[in-house]
Amino acid sequence: MTLSPMDSALIPLIVILGPTASGKTELAVKLAGYFDLEVVSADSRQVYRGMDIGTAKPDSSELKAVVHHLIDVVDPHENFSAADFEERGRAIVSDIRSRGKVPFLVGGTGLYIKALTEGLLAAPSGNPEYREKLKQLEKEGGEGSLYQALKEVDPPLAARLFPKDLIRIIRGLEVFAQTGKRLSDFQAEHGFRGGAFRTLKLGIRVERKTLYEHIDLRVKKMIATGLLAETEGLLRKGCFSSLKSMQAIGYRECVSYLEGRIDSNEMVEIIQRETRRYAKRQMTWFNKDKSVTWLESLKDFDRILALIDNFILMKEMK
Repeated sequence: MTLSPMDSALIPLIVILGPTASGKTELAVKLAGYFDLEVVSADSRQVYRGMDIGTAKPDSSELKAVVHHLIDVVDPHENFSAADFEERGRAIVSDIRSRGKVPFLVGGTGLYIKALTEGLLAAPSGNPEYREKLKQLEKEGGEGSLYQALKEVDPPLAARLFPKDLIRIIRGLEVFAQTGKRLSDFQAEHGFRGGAFRTLKLGIRVERKTLYEHIDLRVKKMIATGLLAETEGLLRKGCFSSLKSMQAIGYRECVSYLEGRIDSNEMVEIIQRETRRYAKRQMTWFNKDKSVTWLESLKDFDRILALIDNFILMKEMK
């Protein structure tokens, strides 16, 4: 199915999300046989050039079958944030739509998906030095002292937090100190922000035992197809292990092996374990979004087709 460029004021955006190794790319490629679609990749690691095996980028046949955007857009030593993703992603989705094609947002980085579909909060970024100062004040003033301070400057936010939720309490105090404005006010304003997209979120759920088996097999395949050589090549190019990109699961363990700190069996076991933990964190994030319709990927393919068809054909409600 192809969209008419003038179908609706709000751009229809289909989101396919789920944990790593759940089959999102495979599903998108199969859907390309039914819809004239292009994919915007929502993966915080696949943006890096030269990091192919460890990030499980779509292979050559998948890239040939479907146009993918926001893959290989920066070098590993460059910064790329959720704000960068939002800015580029919005422009790409609009361009896909303008050409009458169907934009699909596919990936497992929850923050990227949230940034593009809902926008990012306009509050300032964190200040590590100020946070450390606040932590010290909590130690000196006793447990709960920062919570009392937050109640004075931002009562609505304090009312929603537990007195021991130090991370969010510090964030509230930090924002107020930087801007003179309450974080609760930033959040309220963000809640009324109009979106540019009309979204259908389809989540791919895989039974935990099966997902973990997929993850373990994928890691073994990564090692067999050259993850160590890829890591060595990145190091030779000056991609130091301290870089954010090189701290990704798989690469950091390969560096540990190459430096002699772990053996090959430990390397594989740690990558598998950390990837399973990452998948669990992804599901924790996604489960908080009640707008997601959960499915079993290719097992529910007919239902997925029907959901997307109905969504695309649905007219904008007046």
